[in-house]
Parts: sequence; structure tokens; C-alpha cells
Amino acid sequence: MQDIGFSGGRPVAASIIYKSLFHWRSFEAERTNVFDRIIQIIGSAIETQENNDVLAYWLSNTSTLLLLLQRTLKASGAAGMTPQRRRSSSATLFGRMAQGFRTSPSGTGLSFSNGGMIGGLDALRQIEAKYPALLFKQQLTAYVEKIYGMIRDNLKKEISPLLGLCIQAPRTSRASLVRGSARSHANAAAQQALIGHWQSIVKSLSNFLKTLRANYVPPFLVRKVYTQIFSFINVQLFNSLLLRRECCSFSNGEYVKAGLAELEHWCYEATEEYVGTAWDELKHIRQAVGFLVIHQKPKKSLDEITHDLCPVLSIQQLYRISTMYWDDKYGTHSVAPDVIASMRVLMTEDSNNALSNSFLLDDDSSIPFSVDDISKSMNQIDLSEIEPPPLIRQNSAFNFLLPRAE
Repeated sequence: MQDIGFSGGRPVAASIIYKSLFHWRSFEAERTNVFDRIIQIIGSAIETQENNDVLAYWLSNTSTLLLLLQRTLKASGAAGMTPQRRRSSSATLFGRMAQGFRTSPSGTGLSFSNGGMIGGLDALRQIEAKYPALLFKQQLTAYVEKIYGMIRDNLKKEISPLLGLCIQAPRTSRASLVRGSARSHANAAAQQALIGHWQSIVKSLSNFLKTLRANYVPPFLVRKVYTQIFSFINVQLFNSLLLRRECCSFSNGEYVKAGLAELEHWCYEATEEYVGTAWDELKHIRQAVGFLVIHQKPKKSLDEITHDLCPVLSIQQLYRISTMYWDDKYGTHSVAPDVIASMRVLMTEDSNNALSNSFLLDDDSSIPFSVDDISKSMNQIDLSEIEPPPLIRQNSAFNFLLPRAE
């Protein structure tokens, strides 16, 4: 299937597929191969895993189609349906409406054109789907999850090499800044080299967002992508900090802090609609960096460190940062010896807890949403407002897709 674009911010392909399946009564068919053909088309389209524009296009279409199925289909012979019909007169009314849509060609047309889909969806919820349609919904769910994961992992692959360069400041640039250059432009060049890798990450984040928005991927799914990406950034930077002593320095803390400010500014520019609370996913690295750059560490009590400075970090993580810290800029010291001793005592008390023995974070690559989440997060869709492309309008077999004359 070719890319037939969008109409009113909605994917046209999803609309045509759904309207056609409804018109042909495929959802109520005991046997049909139409669903298999649709699944094969989607599978073939996303074979090029590196093309994010194609993936975003199909994520938009599959998620919209899944939303329509979720809101309009129910399992045939579902438990409790007979008592519901007897209990409520409105249920009987909806049942009659559903029957009317099944038996009347004009009813089918009205649901998509004159009637609009807000009322139409209420009626279409009464469709009792047969096994092929329910299987199709399961397969479609799997494709939404797969395509989502492919887009997320492609962005991870793109920024991963850069993250390794963002945890430790380039030595030449750092040295230039520490010594102070005779020329102001030399200092500016050094500062630019320090922040260049972070700006490359920001560019990747922006390019992916542009692609997702151009393909009208639901903001709910976009927010999930960036929440998991920022969690990935948090894990990679934080673990690198805890594994490499050369990174636990004052100047590297300043470097990472400046880079995190670039990400915070990007979140503001991208707006909460598309990034949600992604910034909060960086809390481990933000608090660790805050510890590295704070002054007068020897005067800080354990209570201040664990409750005010780094409430998210475990004792094991705090102990490791505190004992590896070194100041290459001002020659200051880490926390007081008695604080280190208290940390050791607490770690000994926690030694029986297997979960507390690891100081590293794990990256979560699970799918962070369900079909219900998608359904609840997306707005109602009025299919009558989605214009079919010229190729479809010129085909008499698809006249049922066209608006009906008043």
C-alpha cells in the first residue's frame, strides 16, 4: 500500500481500511482472508527498519486503526451481554442501532458521513466480532508495539555513541578553560567543543520529533518514546559515572551539568504535549552531578546528602560517588570521614538485601502502554471528516467512502 497521507491530521489509510472492513461486514465474518492481507501489507512496509519516516507513518496508521477497533468491537457472545440488554432500555436501543447498521446499507453510510463518528462509535460498539476480527486486533496490537519499539531503539542507537562522549569533558577543551586563554575566541571555541556532543544529541531528539509530528503519531505515543529515551540517557550517564573514577571530578560535574541544561531547554522548546515528564527521568544523573559540583562537601551531614541533595540515590550509589570523587579544579575534598563510615554501616545492614547490592541502574525496554491506554489517551475520531484520496474517489467500488448528499 502506498503512502496516501493524512487528512485533518488523521491517517487516511487507517480510515479507509476501517470503513471498508465495516462496509464489507468483515468484522462479523466467520471466515475471511482480508485481515491476513492487511497484516502482510503492514509487515512488508516496515521491513526497512532504518527508515524512521516509514515507521512513523505506519505507527500513526496502526495505532489509529487499533483505536477504532478497540472502541467498536467486542467478543462475540461476551459474558454478561444478555443481562445487560434486559437491565437497561438504553442497551436495547443501542442493540437496535447496531442491528440497523448491520442490515441497512444506508445506515452504514450514515455512520460515516451524515451522522458523524461521535454517535457512530457508540453504535458501532455493539458489533460482535468473530474470531478472524479478534485475531486481527491482536496482530495489530503486536505491530503497534513492534513499530513503537523500532522507532525508540533507532533513536537509542543514534545517540548511544554520543552519550559516551558526554560523561567526560574533552581534555584539550577543558584544559583551555581551566588555564584561561589569552584570546576570548579561543575560550569560546573550547566551550563549544565541550557542549558540541550534547548539541548533537539535541539535534537527534529534534529530528525524530519532527518526523513523528509530520506523520501525526499520537502525542501519547510520542511522550512514551521520549520518556523511555530520557530514562535510557539517565541509565547510560549515571552508570558510566559510577564505573569510571575519572568521571567523578568537579570539572566533569560542571560539564555534564551544562549538557543537562541543554536537554532541559530542549524539553521546554518541544513542549509538554510531546515530551511529557521526560525531564524527570534524569533524576539520578542530575542529583549525582549536583553532588559533584556542590561546594563544602566535608560540612554536609549524611542526613543532608540523603534527604536534600540526593534523595533518589541509594547508599551504595552515594558511597561510590563519595569515595571516587576528586577535584581537579579547586583541590577540594569529598564528604567527611565520619559520613563515609556511616555509609559503610548502613551498607552492612543492607547486605542481606540482594536488591540493594547492585549500584547500577537497568534500562527498561518494555512496552510502556496497553491498548486501553491508547484508547483512553486519544481523542474521538470523526471519520466523515477524513477525505479519501483521488485514487479512491475515482474507483466506483469505493463509492461508499464518499460523503452522501444531503
